Amino acid sequence: MHTIDCFIPFVDDGQVAATIANLKAEAEVARVIPFDASTFKSTATVRRIAAESRTPFTMIYTKTTDLSFGKFALERFLAVAEDTSAAMVYADHFKETGGERVFAPVIDCQFGALRDDFDFGSVMIFRTAALKEAVSRMDEEYEYAGLYDLRLKVSQKGNLVHINEFLYYEIETDTRKSGEKQFDYVDPKNRAVQIEMEKACTRHLKDIGGYLEPEFSEVDLSQGDFEYEASVVIPCKNRVRTIGDALSSALSQKTTFKYNVIVVDDNSTDGTVEVIKGFLKDPKLVYIAQDKTYHAIGGNWNAALHHPKCGRFAIQLDSDDVYFDENTVQKFVDAFYSQKCAMVVGTYRITDFSMNVLPPGIIDHREWTPENGRNNALRINGLGAPRAFFVPMLREINFPTTKYGEDYAVGLRVSREYQIGRIYDVLYNCRRWEGNSDAALDIEKVNANNLYKDRLRTWELQARIQLNLRKQKNI
Repeated sequence: MHTIDCFIPFVDDGQVAATIANLKAEAEVARVIPFDASTFKSTATVRRIAAESRTPFTMIYTKTTDLSFGKFALERFLAVAEDTSAAMVYADHFKETGGERVFAPVIDCQFGALRDDFDFGSVMIFRTAALKEAVSRMDEEYEYAGLYDLRLKVSQKGNLVHINEFLYYEIETDTRKSGEKQFDYVDPKNRAVQIEMEKACTRHLKDIGGYLEPEFSEVDLSQGDFEYEASVVIPCKNRVRTIGDALSSALSQKTTFKYNVIVVDDNSTDGTVEVIKGFLKDPKLVYIAQDKTYHAIGGNWNAALHHPKCGRFAIQLDSDDVYFDENTVQKFVDAFYSQKCAMVVGTYRITDFSMNVLPPGIIDHREWTPENGRNNALRINGLGAPRAFFVPMLREINFPTTKYGEDYAVGLRVSREYQIGRIYDVLYNCRRWEGNSDAALDIEKVNANNLYKDRLRTWELQARIQLNLRKQKNI
């Protein structure tokens, strides 16, 4: 018995011939129906798929390259879907690039996995009843976000089940390194796409009770007694090639107030400490040498925050980056007072090690709005940089002791309660080089990073739902 209709995008008639032939050879496949690839992710196409599917399950293939299944793999997809009563199933697979076949594991989709670029692989198999029910609730017409809107609405009523088995083969056409892909969502050419994605995500948050109205707690910036108005915080480990540039940049700032620079070294073994000690003649420099316990970037930030010489505002500078000019610290402090916020995020530009600008150039996160930024923050993978914090507030929250996502965790938590300010002037150069922590990660590391950030989103989303429930009870 045929149990699945398959819908695939096409560019031209000849391009999908192999995929159609492969799918028609599968015993479970009833029909293979091609759609125009240029509109494949639109709401109109999703509606047509729902209307045309006649089988218990519906497969949507999202690529325009050849697809083939392993032996009995499609049967396995459907068996798991039946056994789990899943609304949708997806699986690990293989990617072929330049004749080389590599494993392509994906990760579990959890409650807070709201990224519109969440990697399900190219094969998404829906329970047709769940698909049709979700489409019946789609009341917005999207050009780009239709498929994203579909999977959000499907997830509201059923589970999206990950089969951690390698079940099919696809051809990979995007061969960029991880560091080159991560800024696609803030590339200006993708702005129209992002506007739609934000709208779909915001609607989803309202549907599940996780949306926060634009109401914020006030912050008293006069709180606390500080010797310094601001501190530049530089956590580092084994950055002998770059720490000198970072320190020179931080120590040369021009301000109308008293500031210092706190460098926290986490047991470097490559000569970084010797470079730091060469700057100690400058009275503005505070050097913290961590003990041998585990700290990571988050723990190093906490050491700086709770140091008695930490200033009222703590301003980030990564150990392999430099400020754009000598006015960055002043601009941050001015922004705190003018925007009356508990955290400020700036703008940076991507460069190579020699400060030559790399695509996409300036990263300004203009997707952020004062009204909806904290809701949209649950969809995107970062809030921008460099970041600065009101220290009395941050000492109550603290950073998680982790070396990845610690800033995103804090940003989500701050935005739950306080307004986050923005500066759209370029404030620092973010250098991409072979020693950079996320320049070229393997798939396992990318997955681990994404899994952690999805967990952060899950925890934050759960907290926001509980906050809304408490507010409702007090009304």
